[in-house]
Amino acid sequence: MIVANRLPIRLTAKSTWEVSPGGLVTAMSSVLANRSVAWVGWPGERSARLEPFELRGNQLVPVPVSGAELNGYYEGFSNSTLWPLFHDMATLPQYHRQWWERYREVNLRFAAAADAAATPGATVWIHDYQLMLVPRLLRERRPDVRIGFFLHIPFPSPELFTQLPWRDALAHGVLGADLLGFQTEGDVGNFSRVAQLLAGARPVRGGLDDGGRHVGLGAFPISVDTPSIRAAAAADATTARFEQVRADLGSPDRIILGVDRLDYTKGITVRLRAFRELLEDGVIDGPTSAVFVQVAVPSRERAGGYAQERRNIAQLVTETNGKFADIGRPAIHYIQRSVPFDELLALYRAADVMVVTPLRDGMNLVAKEFVAARIHHRGVLVLSEFAGAARELSGGALLVNPYDIVQVKGAIATALRMPPREQEQRMRLLQEIVTEHDVHRWTDAFLSRLRGG
Repeated sequence: MIVANRLPIRLTAKSTWEVSPGGLVTAMSSVLANRSVAWVGWPGERSARLEPFELRGNQLVPVPVSGAELNGYYEGFSNSTLWPLFHDMATLPQYHRQWWERYREVNLRFAAAADAAATPGATVWIHDYQLMLVPRLLRERRPDVRIGFFLHIPFPSPELFTQLPWRDALAHGVLGADLLGFQTEGDVGNFSRVAQLLAGARPVRGGLDDGGRHVGLGAFPISVDTPSIRAAAAADATTARFEQVRADLGSPDRIILGVDRLDYTKGITVRLRAFRELLEDGVIDGPTSAVFVQVAVPSRERAGGYAQERRNIAQLVTETNGKFADIGRPAIHYIQRSVPFDELLALYRAADVMVVTPLRDGMNLVAKEFVAARIHHRGVLVLSEFAGAARELSGGALLVNPYDIVQVKGAIATALRMPPREQEQRMRLLQEIVTEHDVHRWTDAFLSRLRGG
């Protein structure tokens, strides 16, 4: 059983359900394909009350969430309290008791739904920061099931986490699982210290002792479906589209690409400022020399900090194009909408430099998708050292401190002039990593350890 904030579906214009192409759905593809799965989650429609139903052989268990609950549980506590706190306070977290109460109520509802749907002895895999109370709540109801919890975002240091007024409840809630998975060893260490400090857990081999019960801890860096991405990137339709993209951009010497959710933690303004300064310094000789394509997918726009980031980016794009664009040839091409994955693959193929500069990120799968899509083994990845992906990709990427604009400028300039031979050496190293450590290995590693006890 998978328990996540959202069900893997969306409502079509014809009022029918279809599988949605979200990141967690992609990550769970091997689980969904090879096992009998039940998925518990919110269907995406406010106040929707639906009975469990089957889609493509999997049982979907909708959990209703009202508009008021969504405002407090999701947009409030999850994304305006936990998200900024867990991302090193990239913007100030907001602490409101009403949000906490909504969060607790919705977590109770998720736990009850999982309890009702779980078969005896089931394996239950709970995902992410929106549901940190569910492991303990489900454990109290169902001691017969194996419970895993995976946190997709960073886990903060004890100094940050202990600012949270409801810190004890969250730490205790997560410890209800049999296995806790994180993106990096640093996250594992942070949680271990928090659990010892707040919940009285004792460190033991492989995890923690929580009142006589063993709780496993481990780093399981999430990845992408490398074989599928590589095959789709090599398709004739993708090749034709990427060639058309380059032509539509005016066939510049170099294309720089950024692909992100529109989020203040992603460092979009840093990279756009760096690009503008490279134009001002004459390192880039206008849009015939290099253009920047930035895809920013809107999300969580009602949460604090997002509206200001949107305005900052729009202002940077306008000012840069006003100063450096030629007629019909902008220096920055800004796409503020969701882009289908086949179009993203064409952009990955068309780009010469991929810039991934989050201020803090659990993993960042865009960096791995770019690497998997480079079927001709060239291109350069500029990557923030504060992305979880940097732990694996440091050997081939150009690592930068995203708070240091001079360093970001230097890395982009280096990437633009890197010889093809060095590009290929670096890219082949990165591709070996994402091939060996793909998403199938991630799911198998986590579930094998969870079931093995």
